[in-house]
Parts: sequence; structure tokens; C-alpha cells
Amino acid sequence: MSSETSDTLDQAMVRSSGLDTLLRDLTDRAVQEVPGVAACSLTVRRDDRLLTLAGSDGLPSGLDLRQYENGSGPCVDAAETGAEQYAPDLAEESRWPAYTPYALSLGVSCLLAVPIAVEGGTGAAFNFYGVQAGALDTARDTARAFAARAGDAINVSLAIERRRQSAADVRAALLSRSVIDQAVGILMARERIDARQAMERLRRVSQDRNVKLRDLCGQLVARVSLPRDPSSRRGQ
Repeated sequence: MSSETSDTLDQAMVRSSGLDTLLRDLTDRAVQEVPGVAACSLTVRRDDRLLTLAGSDGLPSGLDLRQYENGSGPCVDAAETGAEQYAPDLAEESRWPAYTPYALSLGVSCLLAVPIAVEGGTGAAFNFYGVQAGALDTARDTARAFAARAGDAINVSLAIERRRQSAADVRAALLSRSVIDQAVGILMARERIDARQAMERLRRVSQDRNVKLRDLCGQLVARVSLPRDPSSRRGQ
């Protein structure tokens, strides 16, 4: 792969505001960077099923979906076996009889599925579609290099996403703990009980009302935090 292509993938990562944006950018860029490619998609196995995480502009959804439904096709085989699948002329192809007529009906004559290693997935492939037979014959090395570089970018992005999620989980846990502690303090002051008794009471009410403890405590803290209506003190 040229240094220029590598730079554009790095720039895509910097510009990306999330994994979905990055993946869509990569599939669109594949169409621009790999000669003969008319459309591109990314197949990944998640939760024991194959799905398309992203596709370039103009990619008919059925091109991948029909393979998943049949459990057969170049994208499926590449993701499942880790072996590259190339069909230079689908009109002459016999490996996927349930799929090739459908692909041909959508104007696809050439297909290359390159397996990639993606963290957290048991199988993944970059799929390159051409509209003319033999369109990818001289571009296979470029497609492989693009898929490998894209796989690295995806894994970096996945790691960033996991760190962000972990940080969000920590913040949520801290906020939850803070709200519960505040509610315990409110009950201790109101009922003149200790922290253990206050927590037991909150848990009991939470179970009786079928409300999460965090939400119950949040409601209590919110009620106490509301400013009192001045009219309520007029008669005092």
C-alpha cells in the first residue's frame, strides 16, 4: 500500500467521531483507493452470527445479507475459514450456486473477500465488489494491503471505544454511589437511624416498589433538593 493511502486511513481515524463513522469512511475509501472496486463492505461475526458493520455508498444490502441467510458465499467463507475468496467471473462460478445468480442480477460480476483479524470477533472479512469480470485481477495486492491496514485501524478504534465505555461505566458507578450515600444520609437525619438501618430500609422499599435502588435514591434526593414553595410558609 502506498504511503499516501496509509496517510488517508490515519486521517480517517482522526476525523472519526466513532466506530460507525470510521467503518463507513473506510468502506467508501476502499472504493476510491482500490482499482476496479465499485462497492465495499465489512463482514464481522458477532453474537454467533455474521453481520455487515459498514458498507460503502451504493452497496445493495442484499449482497451480503443473501449470503448470511444462505450460510454460503465468498464473504461467509472468508470470515468463517480465514481464507481469501476470489471470484473473477461470477458467471463462471460454481462454488456458491445459491448466491451467484442473485449477485449477477445486481450487476456484480467480480468479488474478492479478504479475511481480517478483528479483536472481539471470531471472523471478519473486507469484501470488494466489481461490476466487470476480472475487474480486480490486477488489484488483489492493493485490496489485501488496504484490508490489513483497515483492520489495524478498526482494532485501534475498538480499543478506544472500550476505554471510553470503561470510563463511562466508572463515572456512572461513582454517580450512583454518591446518590445512594446522599439518600442514606437523608434517612439517617430524618429517622434518627444509623447508616446500616437506612440502607436496609432503602433496599426494602426498592424491592417492594420494584424500583432500582439507584433510581429510588435519586428520587429521594431530588425531592429534598427541590426549593420549597414560599406560599407553603405563609400560614406558618
